[in-house]
Amino acid sequence: MAGSPAVVMRLLASAFAVAEKAGCLVRKVMHSGNLGIVEKTGANDLQTVADRLAQKSICASLSRQFPKVTIIGEEDLPPETVEEDLIENGQHEEILQKPCPAEYSSVREEELVVWVDPLDGTKEYTEGLLDHVTVLIGIAYNGKAIAGVINQPFFNYQLGADATLGRTLWGMLGLGAFGFQLQEVPGGHCIVTTTRSHSNKVVTDCVQAMEPDDVIRVGGAGNKIIQLVEGKASAYVFASPGCKKWDTCAPEAILHAVGGKLTDIHGNAYRYDADVKHMNSAGVLATLRDHQRYLSRVPASVRQALPSA
Repeated sequence: MAGSPAVVMRLLASAFAVAEKAGCLVRKVMHSGNLGIVEKTGANDLQTVADRLAQKSICASLSRQFPKVTIIGEEDLPPETVEEDLIENGQHEEILQKPCPAEYSSVREEELVVWVDPLDGTKEYTEGLLDHVTVLIGIAYNGKAIAGVINQPFFNYQLGADATLGRTLWGMLGLGAFGFQLQEVPGGHCIVTTTRSHSNKVVTDCVQAMEPDDVIRVGGAGNKIIQLVEGKASAYVFASPGCKKWDTCAPEAILHAVGGKLTDIHGNAYRYDADVKHMNSAGVLATLRDHQRYLSRVPASVRQALPSA
């Protein structure tokens, strides 16, 4: 490939390496046994040492290499000096070798917004449900999620002490998605994945309206999108405010890169500009296939309960 890779490819390659570093930090804190749990807004909204360390590492590493990129992280951390051992300067070579889709080849650093969830599924992390946990780094341009990285720090943890832990998935519009085997739910079954800790009547009504053959209740938006692309679920249905832009930016980009779709409960796309509100207030509906079919099943009562933004 002639010349230097495009800015967005370099940013994505860095995000991959940084997400892997964050995943290592998340594992290290778990193995230390000292999670340092604090409640942010309540028992279902937690923060740990791992959340704080991972965000410091991600934001400092990316901002050092890409100072003009806007980076928005979940955790509200005070400005402080970041230790050098938290900085990751590497880039994933496989991404640098990929051709940049033409529409993004001349995008400038200052036009990009990065949305960071340093530890998606914190509640599950504190409860030992480690397969639910992900690190999410999403890249947006012109308000649209165009690329993303999902690191699963504890992938394979149930295989025992000798297992190699962790994997990283990534994707980009116009390129596809990598790090996993794309599969659909077999036999045309309708399997819905939804929240395990933020349910209410509206959430339940919407799930049941999908007429599912099975319902999986798990933590983490990143984890639920992985279920969609690996054929464990056919729709992610969450008819409630609660999800934020940092929860959905990276997963949406990966899902869209393989032909899936993520919208609010009305079918409207979310925007990821630097100045948007952080809450996805009209819920989330995500599918690998047949989005319109699931959208058409959303009850009027649910639409009324969640006004479109």
